[in-house]
Amino acid sequence: MSAGVAWLVSSLAAAQTPDAPAALERVEVTAQRRVESVQSVGVAISVLSGDELAARGVTNVNKLQNELPSLEIEPAFGSGQPQFRIRGIGFQDYGSNNASAVSLYVDEVAFGYPVQTQGLLFDLERVEVLRGPQGTLYGKNTTGGAINLLTRKPTQTREGGFSLGYGSNQARSAQGYLSGPLSESLRGRLSLATEQGGAWQSNRLTGAKLGDKNIVALRGQLELDVTRDLKAHLSLSHNVDKSDVAGLYLFTARPSYGYAADRDRSKTGWGLAPDFATLVGVGADSAPSRDNSATQVALTLNWDLGATRLTSISSHQRFDRRELGDWDGTPINHSDVFWKDKASITTQELRLASNKTAAFNWVLGAYYAKEQLDEDWYTDFRRDFGVITRTKYTQSGKTWALFGQADTLLAPDLKLVAGLRREKEERGLRDFSTTFTNIPGSGLTGLSSSLDTGNTSGKLALEYQVAREQLVYVSLSRGIKSGGITAHNTFDPAALGAFQPEKLNSLELGYKADLNRTLRLNAALFHYDYRNQQFQDVITSNTGALVGKIVNIPRSAVRGGEVELQWRPLAGLTIGQAIGYKHATFKDFKSVLLGDLSGHDQFLPKLSYGGNVSYAWSTQGYAFKLAGDYSYRSKYESWLNRLNVDGGNVYDIPAYWLANARLEVSKAGAPWQLSLVVQNLFDRRYDLTRNFFGNRPATQDDLNVAAAGQPRTVGVTLSYEF
Repeated sequence: MSAGVAWLVSSLAAAQTPDAPAALERVEVTAQRRVESVQSVGVAISVLSGDELAARGVTNVNKLQNELPSLEIEPAFGSGQPQFRIRGIGFQDYGSNNASAVSLYVDEVAFGYPVQTQGLLFDLERVEVLRGPQGTLYGKNTTGGAINLLTRKPTQTREGGFSLGYGSNQARSAQGYLSGPLSESLRGRLSLATEQGGAWQSNRLTGAKLGDKNIVALRGQLELDVTRDLKAHLSLSHNVDKSDVAGLYLFTARPSYGYAADRDRSKTGWGLAPDFATLVGVGADSAPSRDNSATQVALTLNWDLGATRLTSISSHQRFDRRELGDWDGTPINHSDVFWKDKASITTQELRLASNKTAAFNWVLGAYYAKEQLDEDWYTDFRRDFGVITRTKYTQSGKTWALFGQADTLLAPDLKLVAGLRREKEERGLRDFSTTFTNIPGSGLTGLSSSLDTGNTSGKLALEYQVAREQLVYVSLSRGIKSGGITAHNTFDPAALGAFQPEKLNSLELGYKADLNRTLRLNAALFHYDYRNQQFQDVITSNTGALVGKIVNIPRSAVRGGEVELQWRPLAGLTIGQAIGYKHATFKDFKSVLLGDLSGHDQFLPKLSYGGNVSYAWSTQGYAFKLAGDYSYRSKYESWLNRLNVDGGNVYDIPAYWLANARLEVSKAGAPWQLSLVVQNLFDRRYDLTRNFFGNRPATQDDLNVAAAGQPRTVGVTLSYEF
């Protein structure tokens, strides 16, 4: 036994903990636009504190899927285009121009496009994940739910801190902040974060490394007491990401290309033709990589008017994307992709709300958003088609919405909640072209498409306080996800026809209880009636050709539920458990590509399970915490198997478990903490997504590719507060 392990064992033997377990903390949220206990809100919500996120190494929103039930985030072809799902409600599209079924907010400001969401998570107060339709309290309307990131705000007293981390594959990280008063009425906070290194993949032919991070993020905040009743909060954030893009590995052999299946998931491949590299402005030896920058400025005004309060949130976002991907995972120019995007989003939200009372509370809001995306992307298809395609367009959009929600007591223990939303959206795509850069005068040019919609949604709920710390609720709500336009590299005008908004009617029954001071149990059951679900399929054009397009499924259904438990059975010991289940079916769907799927299960993992255990003790003047968290994802069945490309179920992602562990050490009264963290403790081999990129699947001449999850890593972090 090593000296370090022996010391830890002796420390455990001499451990001192309180005589009785501490009560579970009150968790406050602002999901209903006011501060209240999460246990008093009749909505399915999961919350993680910023401290817990940092301790578990959750620095990217994609990692939340292993921490919370019923949440999945899948990277399209392993790229920076995430596909969010909550309770199976999501949207799969490798293009950048369409909205997600799950909105992500930072301090009440929503991102316009999913591709914007891949920045660093740092200096956060907490994250709230709301499951189910949202719209009567939020600027954006969604069918799946919302992820709210709340940052730490400027403080009344001076404080600061930093952390430095080092881990496997020379991964380095650093974070820091300074906060405090600048005058009697002005406070400020400056936060910085960076991640560097960590390459864990390598080229199967050359051995060159891939996977280094190179991200720098900055956030500055000012908070001003304009008057006693009027407060202003200004936030400016900037993020630069010049990291490597994840490589794909081959999970089946392709003798026609001279490739065996990769037995090692960390192996990948890439390569560019010199003329394609020159065309997109990168070096011929460039590995998959990105050069993205994101800027957001937001001004929030809160005016206490006595019986009411007025809130104004104004924001502007800019996002520039340069991303080089190799979607075939080989040096072959089968599908080398380069994205060049510029996005601009301006939003304005106004809310007038009652100051909270026991009997009647209300909020009224108005929302406006203006978006523009300029996209220009290239794909080298010459291995199969002899062409390089260039797809270019400008898409603009506007949203206007009025929304409101109120709750009133019908009896001392019975509350009625009602909400309503009316919105109008415009989407327009212009100057669309897909051309062959190596064949002058070819392809489509100068096309356009548009979509104007208006929809009404709402919510009706009853909340019954069974006992002081026990709440039962039932809700009926409708959510709307924006319609859009398929903007793939198509050669047929039929693909540009707009697809309609999807509508989701939700019936939910929930129970929330603090059964005693140390045991908390939350549960929810739901049934979704899904109309016009958006699905990536094909259509038959006027010429008889099959053309890729996002279509609307007339009717689908999803049902399921979640159970979450928090327990402190012993002094210093905390246990958390969560399970989510869903069963989704196509009720009426005759796919041109996949056949009649009516009555067929949808292609989703059905079960998610996770938990965490921590034990804290002190001895000999030191404080310790030993913690672990784990998660399970059931088999992810793929629609690709219906194409019979390889036979069997090769595109299914098998079920997998993940586990992480950490040890935290600090000295009583000292400002430092040392943490040892092991991610993927048992070095589980698993995949995040599987796909194929090919053009002659009947002859098995495609390339079957997968994005692998990261293997085991070990890291140490030193934190210091002052």
